[in-house]
Formats: sequence, C-alpha cells, structure tokens
Amino acid sequence: MLKLALRNLFRQGTRTLLTLFAVIFGVTGLILGGGFIEGVLFQLREGTIHSQLGHLQIARDGYAALGRREPFDYLMPDPAAIAAVPEGWPGVLETLTRLSFTALANNGRADLPVLAEGVQPDREVRLGSFITIVDGRHLRDDDAHGVVLGKGVARFLKLAPGDPLTLIATTPDGAVNSLEFRVVGIFQSFSRDYDDRALRIPLAAAQELLVSSGAHVVVLSLADTALTEPIAARLAASLPAGHEVKRWHELADFYQKTEALYRQQFGVLQFIVLIMVLLSVANSVNMAIFERTGEFGTLLALGQRRGAVFRLIMLEYVLLGAFGALVGLALGTLAAVGITALELPMPPQPGSDVSYNAVVALIPGVLVQAFVVGWLACVVAAFLPGRRASRLPVVEALRANI
Repeated sequence: MLKLALRNLFRQGTRTLLTLFAVIFGVTGLILGGGFIEGVLFQLREGTIHSQLGHLQIARDGYAALGRREPFDYLMPDPAAIAAVPEGWPGVLETLTRLSFTALANNGRADLPVLAEGVQPDREVRLGSFITIVDGRHLRDDDAHGVVLGKGVARFLKLAPGDPLTLIATTPDGAVNSLEFRVVGIFQSFSRDYDDRALRIPLAAAQELLVSSGAHVVVLSLADTALTEPIAARLAASLPAGHEVKRWHELADFYQKTEALYRQQFGVLQFIVLIMVLLSVANSVNMAIFERTGEFGTLLALGQRRGAVFRLIMLEYVLLGAFGALVGLALGTLAAVGITALELPMPPQPGSDVSYNAVVALIPGVLVQAFVVGWLACVVAAFLPGRRASRLPVVEALRANI
C-alpha cells in the first residue's frame, strides 16, 4: 500500500505540487510569525532584566506589594549578609545591593520628583548591558557624589555631564536632608517611562543622604535566564525567615501584558494559517479525488474493500503532509536565519525610544507546532473527501472511466 500511495502521488504531479505548496507556505509562515514574536519577546525580556530588574530580587517579606507605600519599613539592616548567601553558587554571576527612594531633584531653577536608586556602580554596569550612555559616562565606584540621569530627567531639568544637582529626600526618621551631586552621565534604557523618572547614585551616597545603613533589595545576575527558577527555589530554602524571592517576570508588569498580547496575536495567526491551508488543501484534494473517481471504482470492482481504499487515500495525504511540512520546516529555518542575519532595523516598541533589529528566533516548540499544524491540515482536509470516495457506488464510479 505504501508503494501504491507513493506512485499515486507522483502520478498526480500537478495536484501533488499544489497541495505541497499550500502546506509549505503555511508552515513557513508559522515559523516566521512565531519566531518573530519570540524574538521580540526575547529582546524585551533581556532588556527588562539587563536594564532594571536583574534575574532575581531578594527583599523583606511584603516589600514587592507594599514597599512603594512604606519603603523605610522594609529596609534590610544587613544587606551584605543576605548578598553573601548565593555568592559562589553555580550560575550566579554577581549580587548587587540597591536602596530605592523618592527624592526631589533640583538644578537651581526647577524641581522634579524622581525615583532614585543607590547602587554599586561597577556591578550595575556589568548587569546593565541594555543601558546605553547617550552623554558622558557610566557611574563608577570612585564617584563618591556622582549621579547618572535618565534621558527624560536630564531633558526636563536641562542638565548635561558636569552640571551640579541637588537631591532632597526624607530620612526614615522624618527629617529632610539634602546632598550635592555632579552629573557624570545620561542613560537610556529599554523603557521610556523609567528614563523619564529615574536617576542613580552610589549606594554609600544614598545611605548618607537617608542617614541609613540599610538597603531594600539584593539583585542577582545569572549566567542564563533559564536558571531563574532553580536558583529561586534554592534561594527560598536558604534565606533566613522574613525574606522573599521575586523572579524578574513577577516584577515586570509591562512584559507580562506584552507577552499575553503577542501570544494571543500568534494564536489568531495560527488559526488563520490553519484555515487557509485547510481550504487550499481541501480544494486540491477534492479535485484530485474527483479526477480519480474511475480509479477508485476500478479498485472496488476488483474486490478491494472500501476501508482499504480509504486507508490508501489517507496514507497518500499523510505522506504528502509530512513531506510538505518538512520542506516548510527547512525553508522557514533558512528564511529565519537569513532575516536575522540581515539585521533589519525595527521601530521602537510601545513605551520605548530604543530601536532594535528584527530577530526571528528558532524555538523548538514553534518549529514542532508549525510542523504539526501543516501536517494535520493536510490530513484533516483529506478525511471527508477520502471517506466520500471510498463509499461511492461501484457502478457510478466506473462510469467515470467512460
């Protein structure tokens, strides 16, 4: 039966090619569409991790939910001890301590409420591979009172590297304190909203301004984002009571919503491609089976069972669908590699001022999904016509040979 099915496919050359083209283009389209969405999400994910959040954050229980309302209630008195817990673990590149607070930035002419962070400068530079310095330079450990500003903050306050800046903040005791800084650089991250309200100063300067030796979070930088879950589980079991571990995606509300939107869009795309392939293949299959009515009548007249005729037809399109899906897989992979290699510039994503290059990611799940959709479309399209052909009255089918 396998030999007969292959001979039938080669004998019906035109119909076979039409069906093949429909499956190939459908599979290729799914690979490119799914790969492009995965590429966008990959860049958004890495941009979020390597410009703001890191892979994991350790804080006191409740900080993620209530820390913005009462930040000083969630200070870790000994952040160095917490940061020492995961140091040296396989996959953990670095730990970074941060102290976050709101302040009033003053340039001598205007005030701007800002979200300030006390950071460990050299470590932040190594983590922040998606942060671009548009003017000046990165903050360094030896900048005792240096400050780097988000692009939007610098634009609003009309500041450039070398300009003075005063930060006014409320201490945990309720007193108001101020400290003079010198702008050393202006940065741009993946998020325009972050750039419009953020600035960074050395951790020691932030603790001096707030008259506090504590910090809010310890951030972990990992060798691979795939290590986030296993290291988070190990951290949860190793940390002292009263601390929580937050994964980057739990803190990235914008990423979660963007991913959900893109997944829904790809689902709609898959459905549209499936319907198009089904209709194209069904039309080709119907025409092919109609032209072979006399052939099926002859098989039935020679004593072939109706079930065997149906299995023969289905075997033909199982083979045809598998071959078309394989060719589509190869073409889609080559097209994805070629498009990525071209580094086509894309406009910034919503909420960002940073453009990016088009990347069509080759994700095993997307490749398998595209193959299965193309193959199933061919098989499903052949089911009803094949069933109808196997049930033709023998005499009526034989008339087609006249």
